[in-house]
Amino acid sequence: MRAIIDEYGDLLWSLARRMTRSEAQAEEAVQDILVHLWQKAPKFDPALGEEITFISLVARRRLIDRLRKSGRTPTPAPLEQEPAATRDTAAPASEEAREARRVFDTLVEEQRTVLWQSIVQGHTHQMIAATTGMPLGTVKTHIRRGLAEIRDRLLGRTGGER
Repeated sequence: MRAIIDEYGDLLWSLARRMTRSEAQAEEAVQDILVHLWQKAPKFDPALGEEITFISLVARRRLIDRLRKSGRTPTPAPLEQEPAATRDTAAPASEEAREARRVFDTLVEEQRTVLWQSIVQGHTHQMIAATTGMPLGTVKTHIRRGLAEIRDRLLGRTGGER
């Protein structure tokens, strides 16, 4: 558990701060996420995806569940207005993250828009449909195809290219 906190603590804190209204709520949410990760650790299968993906998805789901229980919708601050780092040591972006960002930037605009709202802002598919005016099924399709294209390009597959 210490390794998870050391490796992914900043990520979890960042997600929690974007989707909660206060630092106290974010702290409680991160603790909840870590407990849930501890309980669900046996379900992690490296053959199905990366560890960071598993942790991010668990965190995102727990945060959305908390928002739904409280009857609120997230009001995330735009990334430009977020503090650069809340810890003494901010991990530098890895080459893998830079490559993922480069591939993300090559997606069609609709895919970038829905993926950004889903992953970075933590919006649900329904929220994205409401803010973009796209039908719910279209939002889901753009997310699925965008993620598949990013995966294929990062793995060097050419079948997912436009």
